[in-house]
Amino acid sequence: MNYKKLLFFLIVLNIHCSHAQDIRKSILLNKNWKFSKGDFKDASQIGFNDKKWETVSIPHDWAIYGPFDENNDVQKVAITQNLEKEAKRQTGRTGGLPYMGIGWYRNTFSVPNYQKGQRVSLIFDGAMSEAHVSVNGKEAIFWPYGYNSFHIDVTDLLNADGQKNLLSVRLENKEQSSRWYPGAGLYRNVHLVITNPVHVPVWGTYITTPYVAKDYASVRLETKVENVPNKTEIRIETNILDKNGKVVATKNDIRKMNHSEPFVQNFTVNNPALWSPETPTLYKAVSKVYLKDQLVDTYTTPFGIRDIKFIADKGFFLNGQLRKFQGVCNHHDLGPLGAAINVAALRGQLTMLKDMGCDAIRTAHNMPAPELVALCDEMGFMMMIEPFDEWDKAKCKNGYHRFFAEWAEKDMINMLHHYRNNASVILWSIGNEVPTQCSPEGYKVAKFLQDICHREDPSRLVTCGMDQVTCVLENGFANMIDIPGFNYRVNRYGEAFSKLSQNMVLGSETTSTVSSRGVYKFPVEKKADAIYPDHQSSSYDFEYCSWSNLPDLDFAMADDKEWTLGQFVWTGFDYLGEPSPYSINAWPNHSSMFGIIDLASIPKDRYYLYRSIWNKNAETLHVLPHWNWEGKEGEIVPVFAYTNYPTAELFVNGKSYGKQTKNNTTPQNRYRLMWMDVKYEPGEVKVVAYDANGTKKAERIIRTAGKAHHLELVPDRTEMQADGTDLVYINVRMVDKDGNLCPNDQSLVNFSAGGAGNYKASANGDPTCLDLFHLPKMHLFNGQLTVIVQAAEKTGKLSFEAKASRVKSGKIALDVK
Repeated sequence: MNYKKLLFFLIVLNIHCSHAQDIRKSILLNKNWKFSKGDFKDASQIGFNDKKWETVSIPHDWAIYGPFDENNDVQKVAITQNLEKEAKRQTGRTGGLPYMGIGWYRNTFSVPNYQKGQRVSLIFDGAMSEAHVSVNGKEAIFWPYGYNSFHIDVTDLLNADGQKNLLSVRLENKEQSSRWYPGAGLYRNVHLVITNPVHVPVWGTYITTPYVAKDYASVRLETKVENVPNKTEIRIETNILDKNGKVVATKNDIRKMNHSEPFVQNFTVNNPALWSPETPTLYKAVSKVYLKDQLVDTYTTPFGIRDIKFIADKGFFLNGQLRKFQGVCNHHDLGPLGAAINVAALRGQLTMLKDMGCDAIRTAHNMPAPELVALCDEMGFMMMIEPFDEWDKAKCKNGYHRFFAEWAEKDMINMLHHYRNNASVILWSIGNEVPTQCSPEGYKVAKFLQDICHREDPSRLVTCGMDQVTCVLENGFANMIDIPGFNYRVNRYGEAFSKLSQNMVLGSETTSTVSSRGVYKFPVEKKADAIYPDHQSSSYDFEYCSWSNLPDLDFAMADDKEWTLGQFVWTGFDYLGEPSPYSINAWPNHSSMFGIIDLASIPKDRYYLYRSIWNKNAETLHVLPHWNWEGKEGEIVPVFAYTNYPTAELFVNGKSYGKQTKNNTTPQNRYRLMWMDVKYEPGEVKVVAYDANGTKKAERIIRTAGKAHHLELVPDRTEMQADGTDLVYINVRMVDKDGNLCPNDQSLVNFSAGGAGNYKASANGDPTCLDLFHLPKMHLFNGQLTVIVQAAEKTGKLSFEAKASRVKSGKIALDVK
């Protein structure tokens, strides 16, 4: 018997032996990890003693527990992205958290009912960073980029019986390896995948919808199958299931396989339900793989049916409808949870953004967690997935440029294969503000990356976040990119449109307005790089960085120019690190102020400005500032209203300050209603909004709060899943006896939780606050903070209490089911 016949015999024998078992298993390796910071020479070896190490569950971020210290990340550098020309002492640039250094993780895993011949793989959704993965003392893989997912077949490294295999991971974050807080550790999930020898590999399908119409759509599915003897017949039976699990199309095909060829199937789905942000309908392709009529694998590919087109001079069309991206950029950290991924936290963020009218996410500037992409599929967010902040030229001394030449294509392929089936993914971005854009040969690097995208996924176009407009217009860089994306420089969009052959412009990163929730500065005037003794920025939303602008300019560009594609605002949420404009010798600032929503997941005033324009299906009327200005009696305190209605009237203690109507005299007057001459007097502020016919439609009242009386608790949900990971966010508010928010209260609040859950973390949104997130106490910031509680793996009631001096405590009970 020759080798090929023997191999075929062994494969078929193994399939028959294991047929009674599950065809494919995927196991989450998230519990009972041993962890320690520091380097250990023999920590990958079986005999190493880790009994004194900490026991943790992953996802795990070792640095989020602090303590905060400016010496953790102080740097003397010039930040070229901020137009700095000389090196200065940068503080808080990566959050002031101890993310640098080496950490080790160890665990054991067993392969259930292991049969010789099965294939076993590990998938790491992300590991920060420079991961050395070993199994049973032998290195299985090295993967340097902490944001990317990677996988490795570890079959040949397993113990003979498949049991009690040692898995060890060494991670290292070097100093000056990031421009923001990157997190540290096994901050995303690790999966164990067990298959038969003949199987669909990790990310082994590619599904597209080449034709989409109202009456029918075509669906094309490519399936890779590994370890098939050459020219052997394989049969794949695939059913297309709709959202209710009903089979809407099926194919049962037989092919003789050549090793390099995918198995292609084409389907017709009649009367398809099209995916969009408004109707995020998903389908599934469930494929059964047969060898000699023996079922050897089952593989499910979720997807959506939608049509995307970018048309010169006209813009972006989804399913034949013109629309503009109403998007935000987000870093990957989850505020007080750090970089450790959590589905409930992500869902909470997306829920808030959806209510604001946001319909798109740019993953800035890194590959996302797969859970985020799946949620965007499910909840209806278009995605621009972006892998890199550096190419071959450095921004940070120990950034990705060290690995670019050897690893960029590998990283790109992993990203593309991982997410090219996701309906939410509309565009690939190949980079953000890379120094290479101004190099004479920079366009060649961009073409190298864009060509990889075109090769691995011909169904989508490519963009790049460019901030050096003069360079890229003159050296051919911008003209070579499928979709020219500009970071800021909205005043040069018209010039770019006239000079570039694509005849469209995307706001790949916009605005960068800065504000601190509940902080208002006087006099109210537009300012760039405004600095104050309290290290805060004004929430009148009139302050920005020297290289950015106010939101109204981007709103106007989207409204007035058909060839603009919309925008991705910097940022949806505040994040750890990059505390502009307080970045130079400005400790304790250690988190951003760009967010529309603060680090505690509490909306800033700016949230309602965006909501008034982006959310076409909801009424918005928001009034600012608060009305507790003791000591400013008789002085000017302007009042703003953000509303979807064109006109509103302001009353202070019953006195009318007149009606204001949106107009085109300035960009701000076009989108905001502003009374600039209001004199402060304690009492009641009322704004009444009217539609275009002068009919009263909405009313909002703000009152001067009295003495602090009690803590009010407002959870984002009242029920939790008993899965050990579900989270509820509780807004803790200091209010007076009538329930009015006390907007100047900064009291220390203590927390306790028990029953079917526990206290997880808290934050207050203050970019200067050094309270540790994981301790059960936190100062209020302008009357508010957020507590996160986590469900146990048992049902019952989770009880929570918040206490502060001289006021009544707040109590709440949540159902854990």
